[in-house]
Amino acid sequence: MVWCPTLLAEGERGDEVREFLAVLTLVEAFCPWVGPASLGVCTLPARGPSRFFGGEAVLVEKLSVAVAEVLGTTEAVRVGVADGLFAALLAARAEVVVDPGGAAAFLAPWSTAVLRRPDLTVTLKRLGVHTLGQFAALGGREVSARFGSDAAACHRVARGEAGELAGLRDAGITRRLRVASGEVTEGPRQPGFFGGTSVADARAARSFARVQQRLGAEAVVVGRLRGGRGPAERARLVPWGSREVDPHADGAGAAPWPGRLPSPSPVAVLTAPVTTEVVDASARPVRVTGRGLLTADPARLSVGGGPWRDVVAFAGPWPVSERWWSTRRRQARLQVVVDGGAALLLTVERERWWMEASYD
Repeated sequence: MVWCPTLLAEGERGDEVREFLAVLTLVEAFCPWVGPASLGVCTLPARGPSRFFGGEAVLVEKLSVAVAEVLGTTEAVRVGVADGLFAALLAARAEVVVDPGGAAAFLAPWSTAVLRRPDLTVTLKRLGVHTLGQFAALGGREVSARFGSDAAACHRVARGEAGELAGLRDAGITRRLRVASGEVTEGPRQPGFFGGTSVADARAARSFARVQQRLGAEAVVVGRLRGGRGPAERARLVPWGSREVDPHADGAGAAPWPGRLPSPSPVAVLTAPVTTEVVDASARPVRVTGRGLLTADPARLSVGGGPWRDVVAFAGPWPVSERWWSTRRRQARLQVVVDGGAALLLTVERERWWMEASYD
């Protein structure tokens, strides 16, 4: 069992999946029968490789050193050997080799909390049962009758009679790894590069995966939406193959975001806003009051010191008041249409105007 604690949860960029792919590729050099159990966890039969390398302890040491070189630190990998997935996972966490048939004795001192059954753990503690050894000592019929079938399965694992425990394997990890490697595309929620999920999309996915392998993850990036008020805050570039995140699901994207810019969204968002001057019909600077109101209707504007252009229509302002988290920040955004039909998004902060994006 190879356990990588830094790769157990996938971030928005998907770096953990790509690193885990590299780990799997390396482990396959020691044994071709490697299976990912979940993100950051893979299994392999130890008997054959241990005979080749001169023992299980030698195999564990070589695997640990090799994977640590890939991940850049020895703290990022644990390797252990034991019978069954559950015991092997704990053996990896403890970095030990458990002799065949010794799983029950190895598991005995561990807390019942490692079963990942909070309700069962609380109930057992109330009964004075704190360790897996104490739990294993209970009668199987009594456990099944008192706690149910899932607790009975945990009881068999604690006694070393079974090696699997529901919830340890991630049924979707294989497909997620195939998506990250370019073998398949994501599901219907992530259309291909050419608008669908065709053979051309699959070829493109494999090509992009190879480019990332040679040049790094940042060599191919895709746009993603996230929560935010302004257009620059909502758009983000992440490496291709990153985990698909629904901006309208739970989390930041589902927040109300008071002051958020209404539709339609700008076509072009500037990486660096350009200073802008906005004046009224009397050539006086237009400001936004503390109540979020314009001091006058905007009549003309100049972007970046360029020529003055007439404002033919405007909408807003939309005040934004933020306090993140010690410095208070007050902004307002204004949509304007100038002569010629160009539509611009302006933002004002501390009485200075900036062009943030455009709609043409």
